Amino acid sequence: MSRSVIVIGAGMVGVSCALALQKRGLKVTLIDRREPGRETSYGNAGVISRSSIMPLNNPGLWKNLPKYLGNRHAAVRYRLGHLLANPGWILGFLNEARPERLSRRVAALESLTGPSLPLHKRLMTEAGIAWRLRDTGFLELWRSEAGRAAAEARQAFLEDHGVRVEALDRQALSALEPSLNPIFSAALHHKDSASVDWPGAVVEAYAALFAARGGVILRDEVTALSKRSDGWRVTAKGAQHDAELAVVALGPWSAELLRPLGLKVPLNVERGYHRHYKPALGRFLNRPIYDVEASYMLAPMELGLRLTSGVELAHRDAPDDHAQIEQVLPRAREAFPLTEPAEDTTWRGSRPTLPDSLPMIGEAPRHPGLWLAFGNQHIGFSTGPVTGEILAALVCGEQAPADPAPFAPGRYLS
Repeated sequence: MSRSVIVIGAGMVGVSCALALQKRGLKVTLIDRREPGRETSYGNAGVISRSSIMPLNNPGLWKNLPKYLGNRHAAVRYRLGHLLANPGWILGFLNEARPERLSRRVAALESLTGPSLPLHKRLMTEAGIAWRLRDTGFLELWRSEAGRAAAEARQAFLEDHGVRVEALDRQALSALEPSLNPIFSAALHHKDSASVDWPGAVVEAYAALFAARGGVILRDEVTALSKRSDGWRVTAKGAQHDAELAVVALGPWSAELLRPLGLKVPLNVERGYHRHYKPALGRFLNRPIYDVEASYMLAPMELGLRLTSGVELAHRDAPDDHAQIEQVLPRAREAFPLTEPAEDTTWRGSRPTLPDSLPMIGEAPRHPGLWLAFGNQHIGFSTGPVTGEILAALVCGEQAPADPAPFAPGRYLS
């Protein structure tokens, strides 16, 4: 008989785990309180990024700390009470920014981002949504003359790691994106990356593919996990569900679910916001752009142009603070003619991050049959499918498509 497994969490990572386990013959149930793709996976810029191999807490963080401490920078805002309540995570995050800690983490992120686009292309074809993919890369842009040196250093770093990027002058940038205003002094075209026109719809389509192949999707809020002699019990508000194996892929809610089991995960969240705006008549973007010095991304979506903010270090459920997205809106309008909002709401999400900026993928120590897959920080939409493949391979005793050691839960749990 096929082994049974319950995957808790229906974001990109959870749905990818469900598909990868199902492909290997397991009987899989996917459960979440909301429809697939409606939480963290919904609100990103839709980029499937081969280039996201430099963790946010890299050695360059140290020189930027003074400007962040004023708590007025668009890239990073913080709630002081939240930082004081989480000193262990903050100190661990800063400790990982030491130069000697960098190369190991870059290599680990490479192993996740390298297979991401091919896996997404396969899944989109199987789910019948290949038309949602734009295989046009994305642009990284600098405004100042000093940005030229930053762009050159960024290009050298990426090319040293086998990532294709092309430096563009003003004329080449204008040919690629004619609707951008000519305010940028340097640009990099990331050619090994792609993007989608609606991230939430992609997750929904992957979940529909899982269901069409016989998977079970339940909408219920999980409140507890408990070990049984023959497996694991998942207690939800509506019912109890038993299976031989359980996978926690609950993103920023994962640590709360695991804490009663004695598993204290040092998980924090990096909150972010987005809004959609309409372009001026006849103006358009062919691909997402990242305005480095202004600290926002602007991505063409089904509903309009999605403007995303930087990082807010705050409790996952704290009230909204729209200061960052209000700060970047006029800067975005300097670059591109945005008009009125395409919707009335401002979306907020929480990106789950461990101190080393690497996800946790593997079996929980001292808890056989309990598997963990979360902590993909800003790149969970990109790396969800490869995370699922790594986890499913480990569950089934196969060779994983990437070295699982850097992601082992045992690095933080004992």
